[in-house]
Amino acid sequence: MKNFFKEFKEFISKGNVMSMAVGIIIGGAFTAIINAIVADFLTPLLSVILGGFDMTSAWCVQIKLPWVKLAEDGSYPTMKFGDIVQAIITFLITAFVLFLIIKAFNKMTTIGKKKEEEAAPTTKICPHCKSEINIEATKCPFCTSDLSE
Repeated sequence: MKNFFKEFKEFISKGNVMSMAVGIIIGGAFTAIINAIVADFLTPLLSVILGGFDMTSAWCVQIKLPWVKLAEDGSYPTMKFGDIVQAIITFLITAFVLFLIIKAFNKMTTIGKKKEEEAAPTTKICPHCKSEINIEATKCPFCTSDLSE
């Protein structure tokens, strides 16, 4: 039992577990921001553009089958296809906003970073046989030509 807790302590204290925990917490907070942008800004804007059309109340179908029981108030169950369409639209808008934010964040993180210099070449091409050889070679190992410059 003591060994079990020791293994658990090692697992919990690993860097990747801690990074994952921080990522989940930040992701939850970030989800609230994205949901607020979509629900409080983009959805009303889309509603204004569509002339006040409410997708959630559209395309409701009542199921009137003989074996389907009525609800307590005497109405038939309703399938709300508009809610499904609205959920899909909300998902697409949310994914697009998240894409834009991450794209902007990635752009910001590259500002000010120096570009990596290209590594000096370590090989060259023999002018006689066109084989790839060491840059410091003075004689080609393939065709034995002198490579004096």
